[in-house]
Amino acid sequence: MSTAGLALDFALAGVAVGSAAALSGIGLVVGYRLTGVLNLAQGGIAVFIAYLLRELVVVRGWPTAPSALLCLLVVAPGLGVLLQLAVFGPLRRRGAGVGEVVVACVGVLVLLIGTVAALWGTAPLADVPTLVPVRSFALPGGHPLRLDAVVQLGVVLLVAGAVGAIGRWTGFGSRARAVAADPELAELAGVDAQLVAAAGWAFGSFTAGLVGVLLAPLVLLDPYGLPLLVVETLAVAVAARLRSLPIAVAAGLALGIGQAELTWLRPGGTLAPVADAAQANLFVVALLVAALAPWGEAEQGLVGGGALPTAPSRRRAAAPGSGTRSAQPSRSARSALYSALHGGSWTGYACALVLVTPLALRGGGVRAVLTVPGLALVLLSVVLVTGVGGVVSLAQGAFAGLGALVTAQLASGRVPTGAALVVAALGLTAVGLLAGWPVVHRRGLVLALVSFALTVGLSRFVFQQPYATAGLMVTRPSFLRGDHACYAAELAVLGAGALLVAAVRRGRLGRALAAVRGHESGAWAAGVAVPGVKLLVYGLGAGLAGAGGVLLALGGSAFDAALFDPVQGLVWFAAVVVAGVDSAIGAVLAAFVLVGLDAATVPGMSAVVVGVLAAGVGRLPGGLAGRLRQEFQP
Repeated sequence: MSTAGLALDFALAGVAVGSAAALSGIGLVVGYRLTGVLNLAQGGIAVFIAYLLRELVVVRGWPTAPSALLCLLVVAPGLGVLLQLAVFGPLRRRGAGVGEVVVACVGVLVLLIGTVAALWGTAPLADVPTLVPVRSFALPGGHPLRLDAVVQLGVVLLVAGAVGAIGRWTGFGSRARAVAADPELAELAGVDAQLVAAAGWAFGSFTAGLVGVLLAPLVLLDPYGLPLLVVETLAVAVAARLRSLPIAVAAGLALGIGQAELTWLRPGGTLAPVADAAQANLFVVALLVAALAPWGEAEQGLVGGGALPTAPSRRRAAAPGSGTRSAQPSRSARSALYSALHGGSWTGYACALVLVTPLALRGGGVRAVLTVPGLALVLLSVVLVTGVGGVVSLAQGAFAGLGALVTAQLASGRVPTGAALVVAALGLTAVGLLAGWPVVHRRGLVLALVSFALTVGLSRFVFQQPYATAGLMVTRPSFLRGDHACYAAELAVLGAGALLVAAVRRGRLGRALAAVRGHESGAWAAGVAVPGVKLLVYGLGAGLAGAGGVLLALGGSAFDAALFDPVQGLVWFAAVVVAGVDSAIGAVLAAFVLVGLDAATVPGMSAVVVGVLAAGVGRLPGGLAGRLRQEFQP
């Protein structure tokens, strides 16, 4: 066959994936325009609907067509409306910042993934029902074309055309355009913006479910793999700058066809592994390029308050006739409790006691918590970067993975553990400064997108590649060979990290960051070098996360790429926000909860609990620790 004929065959083969990506882009763009929220939870909705369809068809034996109609036209839109009513509507009504909205999206994503893992397990499944029979027919010249690809392309064109027609020629379209342009002004003109937003969430959830159902037969149905695959299609919406449906459709089809073409257009020799990685992860490359490219005026609609809120102060007025004893603590008792909580003495002592208790366990009991100090150190880096620095970074898990990988590489060459820890921490600080340069110059949702794109890129091109991770084992030095000695050493490193965070918070850098968080324009006017202080705290956070990765590698005696999956990183981020992103103690307690829940129940239960709490982050300003401070403040 000629080269042109082979290129055409591969292009036709890429239409199915490209159509699914284009459909995902349509849902993201329309959803953002109507709701003001970029649906980062789309992958969770997709995997939940795909698993539900399999449950109905394969397990319960229902007919495919009615099951698909129920899942796509009832369950998926209903889930979207529920999210608007319970999660995102209240956030929008009280003017929540981008940071809170991102955490709520992450919470919904984590909750749905955890629910799927708890209900259906984590083993990949291949018996996935298909909506369209897998059948091919020949075009003139003998070129094969799959029926499902034709149907999917037709669905994309139909949905895009219907959205365009509704937006242009109907009354709802006029109201939707008004809400997209200015929600507050539209409400003043009598438009029900909440109804429009509910319609946007229903449509976005429908397209997410359809994407999951269409992609599931092409890949293994996996509660962690499929959501990340769908999240990668963010590249399509980002390329369209969350505005243009034609660009979203064109970008999705181009990426799907381009990925198929790269299966035969690739070099050999030493570049072959890199080319293979690029071919399998073209959407990741596109997401990186699109997120890092200048956004210009399009970025202005994505800014908003990036920092997460801390617990507000609250003084309860005494009720009339309060001279009698009441069920509430007395003012002096409340003052003492608040001082203990705010100063960290009471909770700090309790947290230290919880940390050192495993050292008293005999036998292999301490082995179950060996990963807690390392995970706590990674979460502590989130406290430093997001809580202290006000930078909504989703890349801390990736930096921890780099630290673990460096440790595994150095340990293979018998470098002393202490040297590996220092090299990883300093090296990751330098990497954080380099990677942070394009991050800290962004704000709001664009900042979160850039950091997440970096995370996905590191996972796909480093952690999951055999040329970087094959055959790596971590051998502890003799003085750390015992679990008790290793755990004690990890606690010492965690303590040093906590002291670093405290020093930054109370020092000059912390005061500058507080000024930036409070009013960035005012900080500029006061002479604060805003990008410089953000970059410095980002680099320190990367070094702290890298040190946490070192401890995780030592505790597990191996490099585990699955531990640093981007979805897992989102779980970690949501957990520390729920516990209290401005509290070092919250990071430690979140680590215990993440490790303990899954060990005591079933895998995925920690994600369910964290997801529920993160989805309701608007009702927990400052997290659980902040709620306690607010409750006991005099």
